[in-house]
Amino acid sequence: MRNHVLIIAEAGVNHNGDFEKAKQLIDFAAIAGADYVKFQTFKADKLVSKSAIKADYQTKNLNDRTTSQYDMLKKLEMPEQWHYELIEYCKLKGIKFLSTGFDVQSIDFLDKIDIPFFKVPSGEITNKPYLQHIASKNKPVIVSTGMANLDEIRDCITVLINGGIAIEKITILHCNTEYPTPMEDVNLLAMNAIREAFGVDVGYSDHTQGIEIPIAAVALGATVIEKHFTLDRNLPGPDHKASLEPNELEAMVKAIRNIELAISGSGQKLPSKSEMKNKDIARKSLHVARTIPMAEKITSNDIILLRPGNGISPMKINEVIGMKAIHELDEGSILKWEDLE
Repeated sequence: MRNHVLIIAEAGVNHNGDFEKAKQLIDFAAIAGADYVKFQTFKADKLVSKSAIKADYQTKNLNDRTTSQYDMLKKLEMPEQWHYELIEYCKLKGIKFLSTGFDVQSIDFLDKIDIPFFKVPSGEITNKPYLQHIASKNKPVIVSTGMANLDEIRDCITVLINGGIAIEKITILHCNTEYPTPMEDVNLLAMNAIREAFGVDVGYSDHTQGIEIPIAAVALGATVIEKHFTLDRNLPGPDHKASLEPNELEAMVKAIRNIELAISGSGQKLPSKSEMKNKDIARKSLHVARTIPMAEKITSNDIILLRPGNGISPMKINEVIGMKAIHELDEGSILKWEDLE
């Protein structure tokens, strides 16, 4: 995760319980060039009580104040058989499959189907038994931190480390759990605070509208970007409004790959290979302002600064003034050291 920004296209529950939509989401994530397409694995009975109300954003995005959170999630459960079929479909499309498990049983199932790492959602960061169970699997872990403070993040990391997960296998994602996240609540520099506080790889799980914030996160050093996407923001469902549409996802991935290249240099300020050919063209050198007879001393009035820059640098002008021409110098000619004594 250190040398390549890992881009997770979060399909989540945006399949709306429709297997064909799930496959279409995979299609678009693959076309966009994401590394992973991620779904959500849960059983509503293990996740939420039947009396739990929906979050404000869920009510607003669904335009529904009557259905409970349980009933909403029950319709969005992903059957186990889907996982096997979607994994094969991902292989066919050239993208990796991933899913977030929200309970211990789901973690066991995801481990059984050999997902490469576990993703802890923001809501589970204070769920100690859940975190301990993930740690027992001894796989890399990515943790979202929406709604959390540094002490809660520290406690989460401690549980994982005490469970046997090396710090090098833990990546912490700054996140805001509001869909969509207002720009004034992004607080992107908190990502750096997490890295400095715990010495971990960091990234950003984004719920803003648009693509500029995850791109900025990469410029600030994010090693993982997670972003919701959908087939159509106008579809019914809790997360569609805060999701990218396919063309936007593709634009985000392309921009991140460009930023990835742009920040991959040595960090030393040196001319690049691509610009060296322009050095003489863009810079100036000392030229002769008038015809100068042989043996005449050079004065400041005898010099004009012009392109190209393959003669004497203007930085050496004081050394040139007072020297003599060893032969007649033509007006407009480029001045060379061998013309002077």
